[in-house]
Amino acid sequence: KVVALAGIGLIGYGILFLLQNFTGFIELGLTPDHLGSTPEQIAAFSSQLYDYISHVQVAVGGLIIALGVAVVALAWFGIRTGQKWALWTAFISPVIALVISLPLHYVYGLNTLGHLGPIYLDVVILIVGTVMSYNALQA
Repeated sequence: KVVALAGIGLIGYGILFLLQNFTGFIELGLTPDHLGSTPEQIAAFSSQLYDYISHVQVAVGGLIIALGVAVVALAWFGIRTGQKWALWTAFISPVIALVISLPLHYVYGLNTLGHLGPIYLDVVILIVGTVMSYNALQA
């Protein structure tokens, strides 16, 4: 059940990602100082660039939500029925996403706690849930 909670956390984060795009444009936990300009300045410079950034943020939000749905389904219908492959798939899939997406946050100075904090919390929940589920499957 804890792995499913991590999936629900991903769904929630993806929803926040979408809401932030349409209400404040700049991602959760970031400020105009991180971007070097305000949303209005970006739109004034190039409305096409603004639209492009928005579409990428919506796509990423959708992918985060989809990943969360997959983790919940794997936890609920696979791990709970004793399927080890489901446990490893539910664990490895978000890890792959993090390994690919996290490093540039540090390179570009976008690693604020407000921005990455929810994902850090979700990783802790996922690890705890994976260890608990693994131990239960070994019993």
